[in-house]
Amino acid sequence: MELRNTPAKDLDKFIEAYLLPNRDFCTKVKYAINTICSFLKERCFRDNYQSVWVSKVVKGGSSGKGTTIKDQSDADLVVFLSPLTSFENQFRFREKYIKEIKKQLEACQRERKFDVEFEIQSSELFSPRSLSFTLRSPQLREGVKFDVLPAFDALGQRFRDYTPDPQVYVRLIRECTNLQREGEFSTCFTELQRDFLKQRPTKLKSLIRLVKHWYQLCLKRIGKPLPQQYALELLTVYAWERGSRETEFSTAEGFQTVLKLIIKYQYLCIYWTVYYNFENPDIKEYLNRQINKPRPVILDPADPTGNLGGNPHAWSRLASEAEAWLSHSCFKKQDGSPVGSWNVLAIVHCTGGRELNMCHPLNTSAS
Repeated sequence: MELRNTPAKDLDKFIEAYLLPNRDFCTKVKYAINTICSFLKERCFRDNYQSVWVSKVVKGGSSGKGTTIKDQSDADLVVFLSPLTSFENQFRFREKYIKEIKKQLEACQRERKFDVEFEIQSSELFSPRSLSFTLRSPQLREGVKFDVLPAFDALGQRFRDYTPDPQVYVRLIRECTNLQREGEFSTCFTELQRDFLKQRPTKLKSLIRLVKHWYQLCLKRIGKPLPQQYALELLTVYAWERGSRETEFSTAEGFQTVLKLIIKYQYLCIYWTVYYNFENPDIKEYLNRQINKPRPVILDPADPTGNLGGNPHAWSRLASEAEAWLSHSCFKKQDGSPVGSWNVLAIVHCTGGRELNMCHPLNTSAS
């Protein structure tokens, strides 16, 4: 059944039937990921780069966050390398290590060290941020897409409920400003990005899957440019935090709330103070500059330099799609009336660290 024709009351069944990955698929993807992680830790820099050691490999992407869609998987494997001792080092030398990873991966392929096959995508970028490839095996109907990204270990060893030292962000802000590379080093904070989503209720992750599926339908229909998919994941979390916070909720109402927020993209100013906040004066000054930029503003909860608001034209295109979708069956009750949306504000603006709500709720005619 197509999403647009699915009655609102059956959206949970749609997610279960078409979007939730089965256990067997997850097991096979986990095996594929472990294969690559072992290669990166034990083989990749063993011969030509004996002075290089891998401090850790962190799994991000949908696999790391727990939002994988059925028969689809993408994994960001962030490789923290000992020679990368600053954000600037990461920017200057990552291409060198990407080339070495590619070389060693191809060697292992030729030597048949793996019982899986890799299809490496060639990058046309002058200085690529990652090595992209697809892993295939007879057990997986669809290939698993990987991005391997060398990174500076800015966080060090982490423990549960970890909060970074504010000086980590002070350094990040200073180096990003000097290099004019805001958002460039989000990979260093993959663990925090992953934990921010991974700890969420199961049903919220299912809503995120639904929004991602809708986004992919829009991408297929109208193509790029569109906002980053990660921005929509964060927008879904925001909608739930402000409108529900329940472990059980109406999926149709949550879905409609997200689309209405997209329609109101010109007003969006969203951020979190989970890992960074306004207490440090340097971070406070920077955050106030960030949240006063032209809308939409959606700050990465793990990286204050990462504004996922992006291109307003891309949001305008997606907003037009969202507007059209609100007339479909998936947003209507059995009697044909709209399902309604959560009482969420389209904007939360901050001045000096104090939140000020400055917009009408989405479910009023004024919005």
